[in-house]
Amino acid sequence: MTTKLIGVREFRQNIAELYKKAKKNNLRYIVLNRNKPIFKIEPLSEKDAIVEKLAHDIDEARKEVKSGKTQDFEEICKELGL
Repeated sequence: MTTKLIGVREFRQNIAELYKKAKKNNLRYIVLNRNKPIFKIEPLSEKDAIVEKLAHDIDEARKEVKSGKTQDFEEICKELGL
């Protein structure tokens, strides 16, 4: 992955274009404010996105269990017509 330095103003004005370039060319941007790095931007790989979605789904499932929104195996089979 290649890293490029950009100013915060340039980042703010061109975020959509920079996103496309980062995704297409596997670029990482270090955003600077007055020549000091303030954050980095890099595209997530599909694998990273899948892991994040899975973590989100697990969190949601845990919340449902805590709130009592559960079904047993027989209820699920009945709902699916099995």
